[in-house]
Amino acid sequence: MKKKHILGGVLMVCLSASCMHHASHDHDHEHEHEGEKVEAAHEHHSDEIVLTPEKAEAAGVEVETVQPAPFRRSILTHGQILAAQGDEATVVAGVSGIVTFTHNIAEGVQVAKGAELMSISARNVQDGDPVTRARVAYETAQKEYERAQKLVADRIVSQKDFETVREKYENARIAYEALSPDKKGKGVAVLAPLAGYVKTCLVKEGDYVTVGQPLMSITQTRRLRLRADLSERYYPQLSSISSANFKTCYNDRVFELDKMDGRLLTYGKSLGDASFYIPVTFEFNNQGNILPGSFVEVYLLSNEIPDVITIPQSALTEEQGLYFVYVRMDAECYRKQEVKLGTTNGKRVEILSGLKSGDVVVTKGAIHVKLASASNAIPGHTHNH
Repeated sequence: MKKKHILGGVLMVCLSASCMHHASHDHDHEHEHEGEKVEAAHEHHSDEIVLTPEKAEAAGVEVETVQPAPFRRSILTHGQILAAQGDEATVVAGVSGIVTFTHNIAEGVQVAKGAELMSISARNVQDGDPVTRARVAYETAQKEYERAQKLVADRIVSQKDFETVREKYENARIAYEALSPDKKGKGVAVLAPLAGYVKTCLVKEGDYVTVGQPLMSITQTRRLRLRADLSERYYPQLSSISSANFKTCYNDRVFELDKMDGRLLTYGKSLGDASFYIPVTFEFNNQGNILPGSFVEVYLLSNEIPDVITIPQSALTEEQGLYFVYVRMDAECYRKQEVKLGTTNGKRVEILSGLKSGDVVVTKGAIHVKLASASNAIPGHTHNH
């Protein structure tokens, strides 16, 4: 009897152990199967980037739907901003002498038309001050003229002699007034021929100058010119160029001549002796803070081409020479997409492959979407295609 009870106990222990083993095996197998599902799910969505609408708005992310539109292909080159003819004047010395500035003159200072800029005096020079000599001659001729007027009325001086005196007086007056004496009467005043800004000042306080020597240049900067230097290899495309965009080194803005009353003036018909470039010249209104004389990056625009896919320059990111954009797939899911680029007009760039009409592309804040890809593994996120 005792043996039966012992045998029954052993059997019960064996059965319990067997059940626990099978349960443990089934449980482990179930966990492995679930792990494979999760891993497969994560592998399927490994190229997707999650960024909630709230975070995207806070980061300033903006998107644009890709649509084919007319586009003007461009040739990228360099150039320079120049003052237009008629809007710039060079001030020269009317007499020889020593320069004295009337007030502080520096490049960029605004001046009014007719304003006194400086004076030139030869008071301490060997030949003497020409203003003083002209004033003495004028005053002497004036007195003789006034005396002759009284005498000619009494017929003491003949009409012929009176005309000679009057001619002498008029010549002396013109000569004296032409010298434009300064306000202090110590020299010849140098006046601004037009209103504008001092572009360059070529002399210093106390310099000795001679007649006709350039003193400074004044520009109005209202109308400017853009001279682009085009490589001779683009000569066959020269006839299709009609406008241009440009970008300065001191401003990220891309200036468009079409919006600045710009027009093509001319282009060179031959190469210079010391240049391998063809000059292409435009004229436009200075509607922004554009510095004459500055060197710029120029995009020479050709005729429009219809149905071209383009995106803003700000949508591009670059990695090891390859270019990518971020396509929004739904409200909180983005995908990194490689694109092949064509030409650019400085603001938008042509897309040769990688995008199609209807794609929604991130145009601003692409760097924030790129940073969000570092935290791409989010459990429980699903996205059905």
